[in-house]
Amino acid sequence: MKQRIRTIVRKEFRQAFRDPRMRTFLFLPPLIQLLVFGYAVNLDVDTARIAWMDQDRTPESRDLRSEFVGSERLMIVAEPRTSAEMQRLLDKSSVDAVVIVLPGFAKDVEQGTPTSVQVLMDGTNSNTASIVSGYAGQIVARYSTDVAQRLQRSQMHGAAAASATQGSAQNASIAAPLPNLVARSRVWFNPDLRSRNYFIPGVIVNIITLVTLSLTAMAIVREKEIGTMEQLLVTPIRPIELIIGKTLPFVFVGFWDMLLVLAASLVIFHVPFRGSFWLLALASLVYILTTLGLGLFISTVSRTQQQAMLATFLFFQPFFMLSGFTFPIRNMPKSMQYLTIINPVRYFLEIVRGIFIRGSGLDTLWPEMVAMLVFGVVILGASVKRFHRTLE
Repeated sequence: MKQRIRTIVRKEFRQAFRDPRMRTFLFLPPLIQLLVFGYAVNLDVDTARIAWMDQDRTPESRDLRSEFVGSERLMIVAEPRTSAEMQRLLDKSSVDAVVIVLPGFAKDVEQGTPTSVQVLMDGTNSNTASIVSGYAGQIVARYSTDVAQRLQRSQMHGAAAASATQGSAQNASIAAPLPNLVARSRVWFNPDLRSRNYFIPGVIVNIITLVTLSLTAMAIVREKEIGTMEQLLVTPIRPIELIIGKTLPFVFVGFWDMLLVLAASLVIFHVPFRGSFWLLALASLVYILTTLGLGLFISTVSRTQQQAMLATFLFFQPFFMLSGFTFPIRNMPKSMQYLTIINPVRYFLEIVRGIFIRGSGLDTLWPEMVAMLVFGVVILGASVKRFHRTLE
């Protein structure tokens, strides 16, 4: 039995590496996807372009402007004087936001009355608009805190001078400092908030899914298409040996692509890897059971390689979109969130990101591992049974 399986595995490797298109498919897509998600797919907003529209033109408004100028995230690129100029900048997407200081700003600040600063956002890209709005809000809040503290100190000094003749006890009570609460935030796991640290681990999931799923389906369908499946069936090879020999090479292919993307992400993009490599390898092996099972199922319903490829994308696209790779599952409608429960890609993606970014161990990721193992055993078992009937 071992000799027959070894012979089929050797045949599959020879056939895969002999075909130039197959060699390209094994090595090129992982690198292309890694480069695309590493360089092109970037949701970070390191420097946003804003316009400054000062309708007050006072020392106070200039102080606020200096706060924006001193920011490393925002860069003032235009100063429109009219609403038409401001509208033109937003229409042409020349700026991401316009900060407008309304008339009477300085007067309200001096009197301590509530005032506001208007920030108009270009909402074409909701992600950029949200981030830039957060940056602008932090700067305005910091300026507001500084102004409030300055007014408090001025009022305290004035009250202390006016009541200097009313006794030392009262002076002491007036001069007592007011409590000051400062919020200090700290980001865990991804301190620089780089989106590539979030996306690149998902490329491993994407590559293993697509490569093992499509190659398993097409390798078996190819035998049907060229008429060699019947020749294999008349040999002493049993159906279970044929299934193992056909699918085992793609386990190695999946591991190879995982190692390739892992090495490139660490060397080229310096993505942090805080977890255990052996846990990642174990999770990959369990997940490959699912993709091999789906590949076998596709091979039973496809007659040509073209049909197998179309069926592969029919499975791959919904799984990929509902995995949380790009869009958080909690932001989906409730019906879609329930649908992701039966999506094995979701669990593998959570495991890979947990190992990469958070350094999670088996004590944390065991529910996802168990769910993925159940999916793998059920899908692979049902597909092998169906494929076995097809062969007979």
